[in-house]
Amino acid sequence: MSRILALTAHRFPDDSRVNKALIEALNTQPKVTVHELMRTYPDYRIDVAREQELLQSHDAVVMLFPFYWYSSPAILSEWQDAVLTYGFAYGSEGTKLHGKPLQLVVTTGGNPQAYTPEGYNRYPVADLLRPFNAMANLTGMDYLSPHLVQGVFDMSDERLAQEAAGVVKLLQKL
Repeated sequence: MSRILALTAHRFPDDSRVNKALIEALNTQPKVTVHELMRTYPDYRIDVAREQELLQSHDAVVMLFPFYWYSSPAILSEWQDAVLTYGFAYGSEGTKLHGKPLQLVVTTGGNPQAYTPEGYNRYPVADLLRPFNAMANLTGMDYLSPHLVQGVFDMSDERLAQEAAGVVKLLQKL
């Protein structure tokens, strides 16, 4: 397994049963650095140099977050704005992330049916995550198919344990 930087983003990290369980599972993995953005930057003042060093010292990047308003929580957007700068992440000199896999692990309250043309949200989650694919393209990262953990509002403890094990297995393949 490669050295993996797992960026986690949740507005209220202590209130999320599912995201908390996924983070706990990742914390058991020796080559995974779990970096909880809201705990590190509750004031949204991102230490750009530290974050860029973290990115450079890892072989792969995972972004773990709940799906908020068809995107990520604001802290992850702020992190992208601050850290993925011209000359570092893109541009003729910005090659620091080239070739690194980017794996999204996204939790949704709605079940898979809710994210179909006939469903409540009308669009598949993969379509709604296209800005992340575009970001990976711009930065030269290898965008992997998003891993979705769906229907979290009524998820049993047994299924949650299975999902956490599945996320660990996914990362072990990176």
